[in-house]
Amino acid sequence: MELEVDEKDLKAAGAELLADGRRGLRIHGWEIVSSNRSILNSSTLVQWEKNLDTNHLPEMVFGDSTLVLKYVSTGAKIHFNAFDALIGWKKEALPPVEVPAAAKWKFRSKPFEQVILDYDYTFTTPYCGSETIENVNGEELETKSSLVWEDCKEQIDVVALASKEPILFYDEVVLYEDELADNGVSLLTVKVRVMPSSWFLLLRFWLRVDGVLMRLRDTRMHCSFANSTEPVILRESCWREATFQALSAKGYPIDSAAYSDPSSISQRLPVIMHKTQRLKVRGNL
Repeated sequence: MELEVDEKDLKAAGAELLADGRRGLRIHGWEIVSSNRSILNSSTLVQWEKNLDTNHLPEMVFGDSTLVLKYVSTGAKIHFNAFDALIGWKKEALPPVEVPAAAKWKFRSKPFEQVILDYDYTFTTPYCGSETIENVNGEELETKSSLVWEDCKEQIDVVALASKEPILFYDEVVLYEDELADNGVSLLTVKVRVMPSSWFLLLRFWLRVDGVLMRLRDTRMHCSFANSTEPVILRESCWREATFQALSAKGYPIDSAAYSDPSSISQRLPVIMHKTQRLKVRGNL
């Protein structure tokens, strides 16, 4: 989605688009940059398999695609990438979702071999973002003590987010995707929206195993520009899932075509985990 931004809106908000070839902007001490790259080539994919200690990766891994939000004065950086998300998948190691048509889809082909589905082929991840602190040279520091998420009772003000503000920057970054051998979809994306008053993002893992299961793991982050000296980021994580059988019992359709858009059906899926945390961005570099 290409967004036409009014120069007057940018100037009024104290923002400026990046002029060095990167896609993004600077606003109230934040530098927000997105990058959409092509899928990993075969040699890099092999290296990722080795680093992750696995023979299985999603069909499409956008390994160089990233979203980075950096508070420049402190070097605090919130970022999103496929590798860290797959580390989360590997650590969680959920059991494979049972597929009724097991006889039809018992194996998943790779060149010169067939792999039994004895791993989480859905690539479900608990990933909700990465945090680092960089020095003035862009090098990561050893300590992460200034980047600690604390549980809280505050909620992201969705009403305020719905107000009609100019959108100064918007992008969607796909981190990885798999069509589950034409039996559904597994998709990890992150979207960011920057307004004059704040930035907001949604990291979403969406899974649909046709006829079997739907799973939605959303992480929302919001940072108001009201306090520009010590920004506070709210992070809300919500996991939902349901079997097609359970949805059918409630009178919902079981046709997979009715579940192509996770946003439109999320309220049908029961919540299995919900928490809100806050991060106060400090730094002494």
